[in-house]
Amino acid sequence: MDFENRLARVLADMGTTLDDATNAQVFCALLRATRDLETAMRPAAGERKLYYFSAEFLVGRLLRANLMNLGLVDEVERILSAHGTSLAEVEDSEPEPSLGNGGLGRLAACFLDSIASLGLPGDGVGLNYHYGLFRQDLSRGVQGEEPNPWIEPESWLIDTGTSFSVPFGFGPLTARMYDIEVPGYENGVVNRLHLFDVEDPAPAPEHGIAFDKGDVRHSLTSFLYPDDSDEAGRLLRVYQQYFMVSAGAQLILAELEERGFAPEELAEHVAVHINDTHPSMVIPELVRLLTERGIAFEDAAAIVERTCGYTNHTILAEALETWPMGYLEQVAPGIVPVIRQLDELARTRTGDERVAVIDDSGVVHMANMDVHFSHAVNGVAALHTQILVESEMRPFAELYPEKFSNKTNGITFRRWLMGCNPALAGLVTSAIGDGWKRDAAQLEDLLALRGDAVFTQALLDVKGQNKERLAAWLRAEKNIQVDPHSIFDIQVKRMHQYKRQQMNALYAIWKYLQIKRGNVPNRPVTMVFGAKAAPAYTLAKDTIALLLALSGLIADDPEVSPWLRLVFVENYNVTAAEHLIPAADVSEQISLASKEASGTSNMKFMANGALTLGTLDGANVEIAELVGRENVYLFGRSSEDVIDLYDRGDYRPWDFWQSDPGLTEVLDFVCSPELLARGDAGCLTRVYRDFVAKDYFMALLDARDYVAVKERCLADYEDRLAWGEKTLVNIAKSGFFSSDRTIREYNRDIWHLS
Repeated sequence: MDFENRLARVLADMGTTLDDATNAQVFCALLRATRDLETAMRPAAGERKLYYFSAEFLVGRLLRANLMNLGLVDEVERILSAHGTSLAEVEDSEPEPSLGNGGLGRLAACFLDSIASLGLPGDGVGLNYHYGLFRQDLSRGVQGEEPNPWIEPESWLIDTGTSFSVPFGFGPLTARMYDIEVPGYENGVVNRLHLFDVEDPAPAPEHGIAFDKGDVRHSLTSFLYPDDSDEAGRLLRVYQQYFMVSAGAQLILAELEERGFAPEELAEHVAVHINDTHPSMVIPELVRLLTERGIAFEDAAAIVERTCGYTNHTILAEALETWPMGYLEQVAPGIVPVIRQLDELARTRTGDERVAVIDDSGVVHMANMDVHFSHAVNGVAALHTQILVESEMRPFAELYPEKFSNKTNGITFRRWLMGCNPALAGLVTSAIGDGWKRDAAQLEDLLALRGDAVFTQALLDVKGQNKERLAAWLRAEKNIQVDPHSIFDIQVKRMHQYKRQQMNALYAIWKYLQIKRGNVPNRPVTMVFGAKAAPAYTLAKDTIALLLALSGLIADDPEVSPWLRLVFVENYNVTAAEHLIPAADVSEQISLASKEASGTSNMKFMANGALTLGTLDGANVEIAELVGRENVYLFGRSSEDVIDLYDRGDYRPWDFWQSDPGLTEVLDFVCSPELLARGDAGCLTRVYRDFVAKDYFMALLDARDYVAVKERCLADYEDRLAWGEKTLVNIAKSGFFSSDRTIREYNRDIWHLS
């Protein structure tokens, strides 16, 4: 049956036709028809299967992505056009699955796409959060949080009817498994994302995101990363993590048995990957389950070590999770003796207390357990892995040098170029053919067009179209007016001090003061921010309040507003990113050197023709090496300098504030009457005091250099053909950052799936 007839039959079952249906009804029909096609497809097969465990899978809207991988986008556009609508109009009815927050979850989603598109047998394992992280509300000038319900009667979730009993300290809790199909790109393969849920989930809170964290039976899957500022929140995170890994581990062994293999053969037929430390308890849980099946502890531990791989995503202590043994005794008493035995086993390998699984305070170090009992450990960018090996995990690297490798992150070009930027994708295909859609490295063929003024102008024209499209979307969806002829300078990522949105805010103040003095730019500049701050991360929320206050001040100043705009995109998500990234001229990647493990937004912006303004941090280092320093804008101290400053402990922001009159003026403006009249005084005061007294991520250290390099970047924009040549080089060199390349490396070095 062709797709048009399939769609017509689904609509008939709904009691309507394509001519009479609303866009919401057409979306539901397309979802059903697409999902039915996918469930009839085969999963990738092989002797060894991957289970990719992650707390987040930020998959974004799925209709267009799935239709693209099924090779149906053009057909569906033709069908819808004949009946007076379009895929863009229809997909506006699709809620975005609220299953992640930022780069960790978006990376996991890209990886699932690449695993399926490469025809590798591999499924994701996570949790089915009902209300996501939260829905952001900025209407009062500060971040407010509301539930973000996304699960509707018609969704991509498939109730598998499969469930597992998770043995908590208070008794068993049933984990019910729902699947989202993950089709490969035009290869007939469909893998799955397995999401575990409680059987009787709690309703959304009536106001805000406060809920009964102690009601684990009903609230366990309510929110991603529940506020852990109190003990109930911290315990709930442990409950969530054990629920995910216990159900996932039981699924692995059940499927192993269905495939006809014994538990002793786990390592030969299964690869388990631990994405950051949240799923770390899968190690002791698998050991527990194997010993229950009659395997001796040391044999079980060896099997699990040969099965598991671990990706470290950060050197920040806050993300290298540790849990008091008392928490684990309360939540998951079944794995406590296993963890103690694993600690004893690790101590037979080394007497170095720095790498102990359980420290002398009775705290379990999840990353330490991951490294000891995984056969492979990787960082996510060359610089990050170097820091892990030479500094942060040096004792481990000396103990297990064969375990460590680098796997620079990647993105799926199917969503982040073909899907979100069809005009650019079409232009690229017209120039070099469509081979790049399966092999992004072929984008490098564009380099043959350097010096071709016609093609360069075509690139600039596409960017202009995307800026017009973004301006229309912001006007319609966010009630924000922007000038599409201005320079779009965009910083969108999780709100965190080390990502230095604060430093960008200082630039906005500096620019505001310059314009007030009559120093207007060559062209208007639109600064765009988008981010959520964790509910308990006070200073990150304060930074949002500062940006909102600046936005209002600038917009209402008739001298400044024609030349400078600052907008904050509320509730930033994948859908917003798909509008913002293709339209960006400048990609802000300004983290403190040594602190950003990789970043992936930098790769998405690069592939869409934005130029990187950033520090030599994370994957920015590899971007700069690929495109050449003349095609990026770099500033700031090196990672070596920053690490040395931390080691010496002699960085004093007060000195910068006092010794530089220009910087003093900018900083003092944070608490000026003009801003205090528009923003929350408590938030602004805290930001100001942190700048001058602490500034842990050293924004003031690089502030002067940042302003100078940013001004040079904005000035260079005026040479349009030269700028276009830079964008061409960035697009051409972006193919290295394909998640297909990353997954091939994981498979070659760690998973060995085929």
